[in-house]
Amino acid sequence: MNTSRSCFLLAAIGTSLLMPPANSVEPKQGDVIAGIWLMGQSLCDGSESLPVVSSTDSGWGNVMFRRGVRTWLPKDHSATPEKRPAEQFQLVPLHAQTNGGLGETVANGLADHLKASLLAMKSGDEKAASPHYLVACAGQGGRQIQELSSADLSNDPRTPESRQHGGGYYRTSIDDARRAKEQAAALGMTFEVAALYWMQGEGNGGPTGGIVPTRWDAEIPRAEGLKWYRDQLIAYRKQWSADLRAITGQRGELPMFTYQTLGPAGDAQLMAADADESIHMVGPHYAVPSALNSRTTLGRHGDAIHLSADGERWWGEQVGKVMHRVLHRGEKWQPLRPGSARLDSSRESVLIEFHVPCPPLVLDTEFLPRQEIATNGGFSSLAGFQVLDSSGATVSLAAVEVAAPTQLRIRLAQALPADQICTVSYGHPFTSALGTIAAIRTGPETDEQATEEIVLGGSFAKQLKPLTDEGVFFATNTSGKPARVPIRLVREEKGVTVLRYEPRELRDGNAFSVGESIVAQRSFSYGNLRDSDHEPSTHTFGDAAYGTRAGKPYPLWNWCVLFSNLLVDAPLKK
Repeated sequence: MNTSRSCFLLAAIGTSLLMPPANSVEPKQGDVIAGIWLMGQSLCDGSESLPVVSSTDSGWGNVMFRRGVRTWLPKDHSATPEKRPAEQFQLVPLHAQTNGGLGETVANGLADHLKASLLAMKSGDEKAASPHYLVACAGQGGRQIQELSSADLSNDPRTPESRQHGGGYYRTSIDDARRAKEQAAALGMTFEVAALYWMQGEGNGGPTGGIVPTRWDAEIPRAEGLKWYRDQLIAYRKQWSADLRAITGQRGELPMFTYQTLGPAGDAQLMAADADESIHMVGPHYAVPSALNSRTTLGRHGDAIHLSADGERWWGEQVGKVMHRVLHRGEKWQPLRPGSARLDSSRESVLIEFHVPCPPLVLDTEFLPRQEIATNGGFSSLAGFQVLDSSGATVSLAAVEVAAPTQLRIRLAQALPADQICTVSYGHPFTSALGTIAAIRTGPETDEQATEEIVLGGSFAKQLKPLTDEGVFFATNTSGKPARVPIRLVREEKGVTVLRYEPRELRDGNAFSVGESIVAQRSFSYGNLRDSDHEPSTHTFGDAAYGTRAGKPYPLWNWCVLFSNLLVDAPLKK
């Protein structure tokens, strides 16, 4: 389907919610159970995504095994999935469950949005024939790609004992398909796998920007390492597809969808999607809230690298949206990403042409905070963009502007010398400078925890509003001994901004000092560039304990992928 036509139709729908049918949709004899098979590490298994926001049946008729969405469990037939009790594989309504420190996954957001979108394009008897999506995830946090594959390297004797856990992830995923087929047959239904979803990559990131292939081999340098991970991911998809199709009897390759992970594997995932027509890159997840907003057991909050429960469900809707456009609308999906970049004839601007799923481009500084790092006479980073010259030095920026529906202009503070070339990168965690610390004082005890407060030298309410709307963010110093802490309350007092935090959360125990310069920082590297996709969401923000978005729809804009070292070609001749 033509992408621009699809975007026009979505814009006409507006941002109202996709609502479930008035009557409960339950699987019945003759129906199709369509599997969405998940594999990955911590963002896939819902690490610290608590408390859950999909605790009940949402009414879309999607299902999970009674065992839960997470079908691989430690010390529960981990390496022998065929021995799991049959009664654990009865089909029950899809909802989120808590398993220790594991909570919400992408399952409800993904399956419910996919089902809602499919029903919206059908009528009458066609609606009744729509499949029920069964979601199953067999991964575990912290895993590398070959530990999750049929190689099962977590059982290699060279693997540290703390990271063994019995293995069996891939074997579990394959056995899940056998169980699903048996369950469907017993109920007079048919089972097929509709799509695969991959959510792994951080575990293979190396300390110097390359790829670590195993827990005992040396890091592969970046260029070679990206190719290694690309090839591993393509091979994984092919084997996973073949092994599942051997059970279901399906013909043709099974499509795999993936997100852009942070770190070097994110670039390799894009490379894999470019090389394998059955791999589809949904996009980056940096716009969703992190697990800093979560409340786990023992009064703890989650880690910044994980997602909150709303973050999981919201991102699941993004995946479901893209699955629908590929599987049901036949789109040749590409995320928002750069194509080519060139200098203008004056060498004072860089013009970048983008692939934009739903034009026009938007530089959004209301939903996400304006990203900037100011320097003398300009910015070293602005809206997420950085420019480096051929020596690797930072080129000062004056402005970033939308020049056309699919084109961006980066204005340089000074013309680039004729003997220089430059590259562009996108993605930075710092938002804006907050001046210097005027005072630090003891705050009130909150939830039985001691607090401290940073008093700033002026009011920064406007700059911080997108961050406080989102929830918790970091304050980081840029002078003195490195210090960083999650800010859990922001308030105005006598014309100045006050930031409250819990001293127990100071990174490495390093405290702030009066007079230090500090900046606000998000959990993830990000930028302000998105498209104008108006697809309505199925769910709304459900956790009212943080931020200001509870009850509002999830915005399903497509944000630009993170990228680095995009070469800027010579200027076009007049």
